Amino acid sequence: MKVSDLIVKCLEMEGVEYVFGIVGQEVLDLADSLSKSKQVQFVNVRHEQGAAFMADVYGRLSKKVGVCLSTLGPGATNLLTGIASAELDHSPVVALIGQAGVERNHPESHQYLDIVKIFEPATKWSTQLLESLAVPTIIRKAFRTVKMEKPGSVAIVLPENFLTQQIPANPLPTKPLPETVPAEEIIKAAHTLLQNSTKPFILVGNGVVRQDAVLELKTFINALQVPAAHSFMAKGILEKDHPSNYFTFGFNENDEVLPCIQEADLIITIGFDFVEKLPKSWNEKKIPILHIDSLPAEVNEYYPTEVECVGNIKKTLQSFNQMDLSAKAWIPFGNPKEKIRKAYQINTRQSKPINSPITIEDILHCIEDSTSENAIVISDVGAHKVSIARTYQPKKPNRLIISNGLAPMGIAIPGSIGAKLACPDDPVICITGDGGALMNFAEIETAKRLGLSFMIIVLNDSKLKLEVQQMNKMFGENYGVSYQNPDFVQLAASFGIKSAQARTLDEFESVLNENLRTLDGIILIEVVMEN
Repeated sequence: MKVSDLIVKCLEMEGVEYVFGIVGQEVLDLADSLSKSKQVQFVNVRHEQGAAFMADVYGRLSKKVGVCLSTLGPGATNLLTGIASAELDHSPVVALIGQAGVERNHPESHQYLDIVKIFEPATKWSTQLLESLAVPTIIRKAFRTVKMEKPGSVAIVLPENFLTQQIPANPLPTKPLPETVPAEEIIKAAHTLLQNSTKPFILVGNGVVRQDAVLELKTFINALQVPAAHSFMAKGILEKDHPSNYFTFGFNENDEVLPCIQEADLIITIGFDFVEKLPKSWNEKKIPILHIDSLPAEVNEYYPTEVECVGNIKKTLQSFNQMDLSAKAWIPFGNPKEKIRKAYQINTRQSKPINSPITIEDILHCIEDSTSENAIVISDVGAHKVSIARTYQPKKPNRLIISNGLAPMGIAIPGSIGAKLACPDDPVICITGDGGALMNFAEIETAKRLGLSFMIIVLNDSKLKLEVQQMNKMFGENYGVSYQNPDFVQLAASFGIKSAQARTLDEFESVLNENLRTLDGIILIEVVMEN
């Protein structure tokens, strides 16, 4: 069997459905082998960064591994941002990267870079194929590695001269990952800590979603009757009107949840990833921590762990739920929940005069009111991401996709392709600023070629709004953060997709509802924002 054929057989064994990427000379044999697969579809994209973003979001939503492909040199470096983003957001992604033949490793050579070293700091594991017979072992290890908590990315570099070799080998069988639970004495120590506290506060992280522990967490919270807040990437775990839902924490400014956290005598972190927000920003008082996560706590002055419950989060919470948990039923001083609602503009939208300027909060309320519980909203990075994290309330977990690790602009449009392939029956809405949109706008052609249907909302204010706000605050003026935009409606038309422009809330709501009812193909809505 040819090595490239064996690689595809290994991907099939791992349950891979899609490989996103761009073909180059060094991976032509692999592309040929993919063309013969009845299970794995190769999705040729317009930019390798887009391929990695597609694999990332696909992996988050499908609970499978996203796979992307590039050739050597610039193909690999184009892939790097998306691979680093998957690593920091804990998305399971395997990158297959072509490379020059090993005979070119030592002399200075056209397009040759040491890809393994470049990808090492951006992945859980970066390796190069050095022996053809090792293919089954490397692929199996890669897929185990990306799925093990905490998930992330792996880069496999494939020298061109190996792909054509004939070898007698077969894929290794897949087996489920082992699961661990905290020792009984650890659970008892944590239970005692809980019983002795009077004001515990729960911080919910994305690990709860990754490990399918949502129902167990709700049971735990309902028993304790204590306040809980979500990280950006965990939103939707508690429904909007749940009595314990104190919404979202982790903002750089105007974080209304912080006073509630600081009033606690015990902070319970469950599946929380430091990459979203370092403890110094939310635990300056060094309140004791009960750590519930798949991995041990990181050493940190502002994260003083009293007990660490390390293991599968779902099974750990099941252990707690079988015990007698005394309800604390405490409310932070001044009953601040309504203040948080108002500050984050979570309350149902108020009527506004006709032709009033449209705000991102208006848009979010419209989407929230008009969409089903299965709707997937994907946020690009920018000022609107902060507003979405504050205001938008998804009706279910893992229905709001926010990149809050590396947080790269440009993820939303390609990410929508990954989302739609992972969840073909669910409506997908992409919200992006004009800056992020134009970074990967070309992937609209990819989406159209695939016959996908989703909505793109482009917020057009001709500037990098977050940077404008920050510079104005620091210097009283801004520089280098504004630009001119194309006509987005005409640009969309050139790709052969539907488009519309909205300047007022009434116009936006009309276009949104009209197209949500019969979403067929891609629709782009340009929202002209006040400068």
